[in-house]
Amino acid sequence: MRRLSLPRQILYQLLLALVALFVLVPIWGMLRLAFDGALTGAPLDFRLWPEVFSLEAFQKVWHAPSQSLSFLGLLRNSLIVAGGAALTSVVLGASMAYGFARFRFPGRRTGLFALLLGTLLPQVAIMTPLYVLLTMLGVRASLFGLMIVYTAFAMPFCIWNMRASFQAVSVELEESAFLEGATALAAFWRITLPLALPAIAVAGLMAFLVGYTEFAIGWLFVESGENVTLAMAVSGMMGVAEPWSYLAALAILMSLPVVLIFLLLQRYLMHGLLLGRIEE
Repeated sequence: MRRLSLPRQILYQLLLALVALFVLVPIWGMLRLAFDGALTGAPLDFRLWPEVFSLEAFQKVWHAPSQSLSFLGLLRNSLIVAGGAALTSVVLGASMAYGFARFRFPGRRTGLFALLLGTLLPQVAIMTPLYVLLTMLGVRASLFGLMIVYTAFAMPFCIWNMRASFQAVSVELEESAFLEGATALAAFWRITLPLALPAIAVAGLMAFLVGYTEFAIGWLFVESGENVTLAMAVSGMMGVAEPWSYLAALAILMSLPVVLIFLLLQRYLMHGLLLGRIEE
């Protein structure tokens, strides 16, 4: 491996430090706002430390971040919607992705192009068809209808991501399982699926984030305060004349489940980065 010269190493370290600042400074600013009990509105000056250290903001948003639900109620709605969208996208997307990866059938290229177009279209482009369809089904103003909306947003990316992973798994491995008497479902479940777990974990995490963080279109499918999600509560708090410490505290609490889920999936995200690699 070629060693870098000292000036180039210093340059790279400075660039990495600059990138780290862009990432860490907003996080530190949000933490400072959340613990600052002296705020009565928007911050008017830049501070590195809270003027008055306080946990009042966390207590407020834990008990009453919205008019009708507590934080746990909002979190429940968000997990139902985002978790349901992630599970549906992975289960249905995996079967479709495997079909596109392994089989040749009429309309295959057209279907792949339609999925690719779905990943490129803005979400607002399918808002009207979803609104009409869910209204006809009678589920538009429910958490189930909101889950369908976010599944539609996440499904194209999940299918393309998992299709590439399934293609990277050698067909000979499945054929060897067939020679041993395994069925197609058994070969998929015991061989192909474990090797594609990293890509499946990424697809599931991205689908979860779509449902967990989206709020702008979600407002169109929510009529009751009992169905409001955390992202909607954060957006609604931005238009209320309250201290920004409440907004920052709610944003921090909202991010904790995502961090926990990432830590739980870290083994699959970091393990087997080379698709198709088989351990002895």
